Amino acid sequence: MVYFISDLHLGAGYIADPRAHEARVTAFLESIADDATELYLLGDILDYWFEYREVVPRGHVRFFGALARLADRGVKITWLTGNHDIWLFDYLSKEIGLEVVDTPYMERVIGGKRFILAHGDRIGRQKPTFRLMSAFFRNPVCQKMYSAIHPRWTIPFATGWSRSSRLSSTDTQAEPPADYVQTVVRQSSELAAMQPDYIIIGHFHYPITTQLNEETELVVLGDWISRDSYARFDGRDLSLHVI
Repeated sequence: MVYFISDLHLGAGYIADPRAHEARVTAFLESIADDATELYLLGDILDYWFEYREVVPRGHVRFFGALARLADRGVKITWLTGNHDIWLFDYLSKEIGLEVVDTPYMERVIGGKRFILAHGDRIGRQKPTFRLMSAFFRNPVCQKMYSAIHPRWTIPFATGWSRSSRLSSTDTQAEPPADYVQTVVRQSSELAAMQPDYIIIGHFHYPITTQLNEETELVVLGDWISRDSYARFDGRDLSLHVI
């Protein structure tokens, strides 16, 4: 089995019980240990993370341990960064043995099927302000300057920004907006033109599946803030599940 999850937002300040949240994720990872061959983490797995050269940010110990146990059992883990966890460098790849990928999307052939995998924040039309921030956050010089600021200042700033962004977001509603499917389809149109068998993305938080054309099915993974959803490919069919 090949599993796909995204938007766990571990460590987010707006989550009422962070320990219980992490426990749900860890329990899921442990539940797939016997049949998983690959695991794809499609971004925003951590709500905030910045790797320093000599120190490790606190938190997420049980989650990282669950990933390490999967990797030790031979499960191939690929982590495609999102807009919240873009500052993954080499710590987790060296310690756990997973692959970190920082691209707008990636292509994989799994079981003879063509997959395009993306977090979703860098596909389709983006606001100029978002493009500017994305370039700024990924600039090596800016990253170096940011790392020189003491974490006692950067972490509260980043988590506060995330909390305010979440409170103003529409994906906190129980049901998606009326034009949700149309919006996601429009954002995915360039990827659909490549005619893969499946496009799997995160970022948009509401889990859906929809057929884009005769060749391509789109799957939006949802999130693990309130929906606890994931996708699974058994070698023939892709299915979306909500726990």
